[in-house]
Parts: sequence; C-alpha cells; structure tokens
Amino acid sequence: MPKVHFQSPLQDVTVEVSTGTTLLDAAEKAGAQVGHSCGGVCACSTCHIWVRKGLESLSEQTDQEMDRLDMGFDVRPYSRLSCQTELGNEDILVEITEESLTAYLDENPAVRRRLESEGKWPLKK
Repeated sequence: MPKVHFQSPLQDVTVEVSTGTTLLDAAEKAGAQVGHSCGGVCACSTCHIWVRKGLESLSEQTDQEMDRLDMGFDVRPYSRLSCQTELGNEDILVEITEESLTAYLDENPAVRRRLESEGKWPLKK
C-alpha cells in the first residue's frame, strides 16, 4: 500500500492507504488539514494541493478537474484537486496549499482559534 505524506506550515503527517484511494480520503484518514468546502464533489477548488513527489503515478486529470483548478489560487503544473486524484502504487509527497489550509480552518473554527491563541495562525511570511 502506498504512503502519502502531507506537508503544511502547521503539520506533517503520513498515512498508508490502498491504491485507488483519493488524496482527500487519505488526508481525512491522516488528519491532514486539507479543506474541502464542497464536500469533495469537484464543485470548488479548496482541496487544491501540490504533488511534490509521485505525480506520474496518480490518476489522470479529468476535464472537470482541470476546469475547477482554473478557479484555484497559485495553480502550478503539479497542482491537483485532492478530491479527484486517486493513488497509484507509489508513495506520494503532498504540500497543502495556503488556499486549502485556509479553507480547512474556515471549516474548523475551533482549530483556527486554538492556532491563533498559540500564535501559529495567521502564517507569518
């Protein structure tokens, strides 16, 4: 089973999941802070992530995913929507974008308040 390592300025977590699992499902299993305002149905771009390692082993992008990614912030050649991206057999390194992290904290105000009280949010540039 492939391992997915999620990186963000706030946490690093790794999870082992079955081939064919979406990156969003892997993030939820790992407790990674990936936002998904639409619930993971490709209706927004808040689960936008960057695949830093293993991009070629993932499922191909659909036209619908590419159209939604056009709505994302700071889209790069290795950008994917985690709700639409299924794992192959290789280990993956994912960087959670600031867009997705912000969406996660909007969806989880208790976590946001805790991070603010600890001085960890907003991110200092």
